[in-house]
Amino acid sequence: MATSFQVLLLFVTTLLQIPTSFSSFFPGPGLTQGSSLSVDNKDDLLVSLNGLFTAGFHQFGENAYFAVWFTDQAATPEDRTVVWMANRDAPVNRKHSKLSLWEDGNLVLQDAGWYILWSTNTKSNSPSVQLHLNDTGNLVLHVGGQPLWQSFDYPTNTLLPYQPFTKNTQLVSSRSFTNYSSGFYNLFFDNDNILCVSYSGQEVTSVFWPDPKLTVWDAMRYPYRDARKASLHSNGEFNSSDGFHLFSADFGLGPQRIMRLDVDGNLRVYTLVEHENRKKMEVQWQAFSHSCKIHGICGPNSLCIYSQNSGRKCTCLHGYKMVNSVDWSYGCEPDFEPCIQDDCDFIFLRHVEFYGHDYSFLGYVTLDACKNGCLHERTCKGFQFGWREGEIGNFCYIKTSLHNGYQLGYNNSTYIKLPKRLVSSFHQRTISQSNFSWPKLVRTPLVRSNENKHDIFPLGSLLVFGCIIGFIEIICISFFWYCSRKNLSTNDQSKFFGAIAFRKFTYAELKKASSKFSEEIGRGGDSIVYKGKLSDNRIVAIKKLKNTNPQGEAEFQAEINTIGRLNHMNLIETWGYCIEGKHRLVVYEYMKNGSLAENLGVGKLDWETRFDIARGTAKGLAYLHEECLEWVLHCDVKPHNILLDANYKPKVADFGLSKLLERSRIEQMNFSMIRGTRGYMAPEWVLNFPVTSKVDVFSYGVVILEMITGRSPAAKYHTSNENGKLEFLLIDWVKDKIQEFDSRMESWVEEIVDPSVYGKYDHIVMENMVRIALQCTKDDRDKRPTMTEVVNMLLQV
Repeated sequence: MATSFQVLLLFVTTLLQIPTSFSSFFPGPGLTQGSSLSVDNKDDLLVSLNGLFTAGFHQFGENAYFAVWFTDQAATPEDRTVVWMANRDAPVNRKHSKLSLWEDGNLVLQDAGWYILWSTNTKSNSPSVQLHLNDTGNLVLHVGGQPLWQSFDYPTNTLLPYQPFTKNTQLVSSRSFTNYSSGFYNLFFDNDNILCVSYSGQEVTSVFWPDPKLTVWDAMRYPYRDARKASLHSNGEFNSSDGFHLFSADFGLGPQRIMRLDVDGNLRVYTLVEHENRKKMEVQWQAFSHSCKIHGICGPNSLCIYSQNSGRKCTCLHGYKMVNSVDWSYGCEPDFEPCIQDDCDFIFLRHVEFYGHDYSFLGYVTLDACKNGCLHERTCKGFQFGWREGEIGNFCYIKTSLHNGYQLGYNNSTYIKLPKRLVSSFHQRTISQSNFSWPKLVRTPLVRSNENKHDIFPLGSLLVFGCIIGFIEIICISFFWYCSRKNLSTNDQSKFFGAIAFRKFTYAELKKASSKFSEEIGRGGDSIVYKGKLSDNRIVAIKKLKNTNPQGEAEFQAEINTIGRLNHMNLIETWGYCIEGKHRLVVYEYMKNGSLAENLGVGKLDWETRFDIARGTAKGLAYLHEECLEWVLHCDVKPHNILLDANYKPKVADFGLSKLLERSRIEQMNFSMIRGTRGYMAPEWVLNFPVTSKVDVFSYGVVILEMITGRSPAAKYHTSNENGKLEFLLIDWVKDKIQEFDSRMESWVEEIVDPSVYGKYDHIVMENMVRIALQCTKDDRDKRPTMTEVVNMLLQV
């Protein structure tokens, strides 16, 4: 009898786990023919059998919408996560409106004046038509279990687990956070069977995801699959028939998830988590980490500025003003009358791109020719000028409209045509209203000959006057220099030289600074690092390269100068270099607490410090991969190359000399030898696969596992089973422990954590960190996240 009961229980449990639109064969109370739900009665609700979802009138301001939301967030309407709406573009009155199921099987939403705003347009002669809310969040109008209509076929801006997404459905963003009507962004399958996100503005329409600069093949999409189907799994996995797939940062069974196309045009996966005795949605994946790449985000004639610290900021171009002071989607409009030819000039925006909407293209032209082309085109508002790697000559795109402006166009810049009076005032205006450093935008006026033929003074007088002024300036500068040299004390020198930029040292200077290279503080396969003290009293680390093979000075200097321009709080600061004969040396800032490897070896770091180190390291690598102008691949991420300052803040070191490449040449990489350190190297190195930034992601994941476990990744560990002892490297050892204890329904975290931090950490945070690390160390590089995605995951932990 007990055995029969167990079999029955297993059968029922299996049925409940089947992912179908009808997850319950015996639904709870529903709406029957001839009955209605009223907006005036707050208890007129439909609740799913599992209690997870609620359907009813969602009141917002003076209006109301018939909607489905998560029950646990229903304390106030503002707290709700709404997953579906019947009438998002036609809200009803908060009084006397109702949803009715008519006798003929039609579900109708009526406004206070009995005006029909929405209906399912269904008909049935059966007297048993009912409306139920299923456990999956699907609102179903059915007859005897057969659907007449279901909300899953008509999504709004949200996709629920197991909700089919097909060629006949689309997600449409809301207009704003306070306006639920259809917005500007759409997720859909295009005619080539590719899953896309597009912007449909008031004047223009454009697809921006996948990246329009890539072919569908480069974007890892496959257009010859005709299915046009996609779905979100309850474990956080999303799969599309065109080959696109993703895993949420908290991948695994358990929490409730949704995919939503947000107001800002970003596609995100959320998880419903409990935080301070209330449940809220937290981002676990997003299509864009750099939100300025989303089309239309700041409207026309504007510039989008992005920082990881402060997020996105919009600003009007010089000479333009906002159309709507509270809504950037309208963009900016000119605050000047159009100019013609001789009355026009240009301002120069470095590394700024306005993607798309080109009026004409001019190839192999000079800058002057491009300017003249714009000046002679009355409708031209500016042009984009630059070059492509591998091509001879420059290119010029004439633009009669300025959309999707952001500062990331690495090999090109933009010139904006304005009246001369505005060009002359450009340097007085602060372009960015954000609170982070914005590269100075340089005004480059169109150079013209002097047309003023009526000089106030004779030319000879001007020459004499200029010589006198010049002579006085030379005397003043010389006197100031002499006084500064004389009065500069030893303490003041450190302040003075602290502001000096990246420079070239002589070998004699560095030999003296390091006391003839006497104090060694680090050693690597191709270099030795010494402690030194410069003449301005700065303490430095001097890396002396062992490899003295001939290398062109120009090439080395170009690379080292690029590294000197990199600036990030989580990258070691490079102060200079030396090229002299066979000597190659690099001068870095000195890090008081040494390397992460040294501190892990003595169990000195608590978990909070280790977590901060993990997050800071990820930010530094993300900057190298995706934010600096040259694409820097580290190739040797390991604890020895993560240095700690006096406050144990991390800085990635030893970067840039391994592989430094311009972004336009990323696909042309060619490594002549394996790089990295055993235990931290990605499989691509050994298998001779193409190497991308994902090799650094793999190494970073190994470093995280080492910080968590306190174990070396290159050593072998043993585990016992009924077949005897097996040897595992660190990654396999962690996976084995997880599998072993999951099978016994026990926690595996305590089994892998470094004993020096045992019990001094948040269990959930630690578990998520392990899963992030394992995602970074997947054998298939395409399944690894980017470093920017890793940063976003860590910010959500």
